[in-house]
Amino acid sequence: MFIFDSVRVITCLAKSVSLYIMDGGNEQRVAIKFCFKAGLSATETLVLMQKVYGNEALNRSKVFRWYSRFRDRRELVEDDERGGRPKSTRTEVNIAAVANLVNNDRQIASRMIAESLNIPKTVDLLILKEDLGKRKLCARFVPHSLTPELREDRVTSGQDIITMADVDKFFFNKIITGDETWCFAYDPETK
Repeated sequence: MFIFDSVRVITCLAKSVSLYIMDGGNEQRVAIKFCFKAGLSATETLVLMQKVYGNEALNRSKVFRWYSRFRDRRELVEDDERGGRPKSTRTEVNIAAVANLVNNDRQIASRMIAESLNIPKTVDLLILKEDLGKRKLCARFVPHSLTPELREDRVTSGQDIITMADVDKFFFNKIITGDETWCFAYDPETK
């Protein structure tokens, strides 16, 4: 029935597959290719695949499809490239572009970023949060942690307030508080 003794074919098949597994390839496709090159028919290949892999074997239609591809002189065992949108648009180029847009206009909406760069809004939000470390605060994207310059500004502001309090005994009476928010010379911005 088989061109070769099935034990010899299985042994050769196992050796060729184990060599290919080391390269991280698809072992069952390599096995189908091996059977085709060994001169086995598609049905014999299917029977051999079911003996070797048992329940883990590819189904009949997939074995026959790959067998016909190899018969049509295909050499690659990897899948063909598929059309459509790439799986990830979260590239270094897009990360840099998003960072540039946010640095130029901190009040830009994530929807506007997604539209201008032609990327999904979900990817845009991932770039903002995970790659750039930003979060949305009152319609602005701000860093999660303070930069060294912002820390120095806070220290300087704190020292200025302490100096003013030392100079003017009634300084703290001039501060208006409400709902745990301290406001001193508050100048609201438009959103």
